[in-house]
Amino acid sequence: MASRVPDLDGLRLPVGVARAGSIGAAARAEGITQQAASQRLRAVETQVGVTLVRRGPRGSELTESGVVITEWATRLLDLAEEIDTAIEGLRGDRGRDLVVWASMTVAESLMPRWLVRLHQLRPHSPTGVTLTAANSRQVLKAIQEGSAHVGFVEGVSKPVGVRSVVVAHDDLVLVTAPGTPLSRRRTPLSPEEVAALSLTSREPGSGTRDVLGAALAHHRLTPREPDVELTSVVAIREAVIAGSAPAFLSRRLVTRDVGSGTLRIVDVADLDLRRHFRACWVGTATPPAGPVRDLIAIARPHRAD
Repeated sequence: MASRVPDLDGLRLPVGVARAGSIGAAARAEGITQQAASQRLRAVETQVGVTLVRRGPRGSELTESGVVITEWATRLLDLAEEIDTAIEGLRGDRGRDLVVWASMTVAESLMPRWLVRLHQLRPHSPTGVTLTAANSRQVLKAIQEGSAHVGFVEGVSKPVGVRSVVVAHDDLVLVTAPGTPLSRRRTPLSPEEVAALSLTSREPGSGTRDVLGAALAHHRLTPREPDVELTSVVAIREAVIAGSAPAFLSRRLVTRDVGSGTLRIVDVADLDLRRHFRACWVGTATPPAGPVRDLIAIARPHRAD
């Protein structure tokens, strides 16, 4: 099926018209001629199959369809900016101003928008960021060895050997693909049943795996060895969707999949699967002044714990 979604340059133009009120002003903001902007806009309208901009002697305005598509485009452009900032961090060298290590869940679901806000907070003193995604145990090691200025980990217990502060909360849910026996389960799984499950799981040292282990240990149980072991949250999610063994994943990461029906949540009884996301550093009780403190403040707005 042919895609109706224009590329990012194409999407920026109607958004620019909405903000500036004319094709000419939008063209100047994009650094192109008005003729080129008009041609690009016609190409976008041809691709999406509707008229986006109504041209008149007093300027240009969006059509009803243009308003709707521009709202969608704005969200997509904001997300693209987050991803671009995060990719720049992943590609950065170790000479950057700020070296950040983050657990996989934090790196995938929270860090992109935090980094965008950091750049917005320091527009006249842009901070170069190097971002490394790893499991929580590796993140803590990097902080303790001085390889990272600040790290973000997930888990239940307060990490030892570093300073830390809670920046967010999360909980794990058991997910499976539709059509599996577990997806048709009508009663919650007991802790004993969870301990006996063959799972798709992260590697040892991951915060997700530690949280499940701690929850089962409260009942004097230990989880069996995983059926499949992967090092990426995204890989686990895709494996479960494809029919692999069920997995415990962050609720925030599977909300859309559950809503679309590509994953099902299996209820679990009597297990505390809540966890904390913590910012960690070494040194004094107060985070170091500068970009480290700024990033932590962005990550924990209005928190006092």
